[in-house]
Amino acid sequence: MTYASAGEDLILSVVVGSRAYGLDTASSDTDRRGVFVAPTEAFWRLDKPATHRDGPLPEQFSWEVERLCRLALDANPTVLECLWSPIVEVCTPEGQRLRDLRGAFLSARAHRTFTGYADAQFRRLDPAAPKWKQAMHLIRLLLSGLHLVRHGDLLLQVGPYRERLLAVRRGEVPWERVTAWRAELTAELAGAESVLPERPDVRAVEEFLIDVRREHL
Repeated sequence: MTYASAGEDLILSVVVGSRAYGLDTASSDTDRRGVFVAPTEAFWRLDKPATHRDGPLPEQFSWEVERLCRLALDANPTVLECLWSPIVEVCTPEGQRLRDLRGAFLSARAHRTFTGYADAQFRRLDPAAPKWKQAMHLIRLLLSGLHLVRHGDLLLQVGPYRERLLAVRRGEVPWERVTAWRAELTAELAGAESVLPERPDVRAVEEFLIDVRREHL
C-alpha cells in the first residue's frame, strides 16, 4: 500500500453483528465494519485505490468512503447497519459527519433491498439442515427493514424479539415456524406505510464526498 497503513486512514469503525444487535453469546466474535479515505491524489493514477479491504483486526472489513456512499445510496442493508451501529470504536470528525448524514442515504429502495437480500439468502438455506444462526440474522434483517420503513430509523437492538430470535439460533423453533415468521414480516414490509422519501439526497452526499476529497489532497 502506497499511502497510510491499514487502519490509520479510518474515519469510522463500528462493531456490527450479534454484539451490535444484542444477540451475542459467550462464543460470539466481534465483527467490525469501517470506512477509510484514500488520498485524493491516488485517484489520479491508472492504478486506483482499493474500494474495500479486510483487516487489520480480525473480522474487520472496511469500505473506501466513495464506495460506501454508493452502496448506502442503493440502500444496501449491510452498509446502512454500519452507519447505524450503536457501538462506535473510531469516529473522526469526518466519520461523525458521515453518521450525521445517514438520513440522506435513505429512500424507498429499502423496501426492495431488505426483502430482496433476505429472500435470496433464505433460498440458499437447506430446510433439512438449516444454518440456524444465519436464519436468525435474516429474520432480524427483516425486522430492521420493517422498522426502517415505518420509522425512518434502523432497528439494531432487537429488544423484545431477543429471546425468540435466540431460540431460532439454537434450533429450537421448527423450520415451518421460522418460514412463517419470515413470510409474515415480508408481507408486512411490502404493505407498510413508508415514511421514507422516494429518492435519497444525492446532492448532500456528493457535497460531503467532495469536502472529504478536498481535505485529503
